[in-house]
Amino acid sequence: MTEREAISDIIDAHRHLEGSLLPILHAVQDRFGYLPPNSNRLIADALRVSEADVHGVISFYHYFRQRPPGKHAVSVCRAEACQAQGCRQLEAHIKTRLGIDFHDVTDDGQFSLEPVYCLGNCATGPTVRVNNTIYGRMSAEKVDRLFERLAVDTVRLLS
Repeated sequence: MTEREAISDIIDAHRHLEGSLLPILHAVQDRFGYLPPNSNRLIADALRVSEADVHGVISFYHYFRQRPPGKHAVSVCRAEACQAQGCRQLEAHIKTRLGIDFHDVTDDGQFSLEPVYCLGNCATGPTVRVNNTIYGRMSAEKVDRLFERLAVDTVRLLS
């Protein structure tokens, strides 16, 4: 099945829902890990809205990605509770460690970095999510150990 066919199937499965745009966008991102470039046009045409409308929703919600994520998708919570616990210093360390900014992917495709605005782990901030695992009370040292463990696991998988 081509990417276009898969997106069309997703649209057909969700278009009957009230406010179907968000469920369609979620389903497409769940399927591909991001929203492929041609998905905006296909969705807009199917729902009879403008591409600008679709883009407006995508750009409003930080959850949606328009590029493939890294193998390890790293999210740093930037909500107030995590800010009070030092997330700004932690995010600066992570950016330096990975050599990328928010919304970027490392050259080797291993890590991507995204800001999030609450992971629901407020009592144990600062909080980082890697893929679907949440880590609380993070420090620069803990992040370094986590990234080293992930890099070793990746090398082990490739061997």
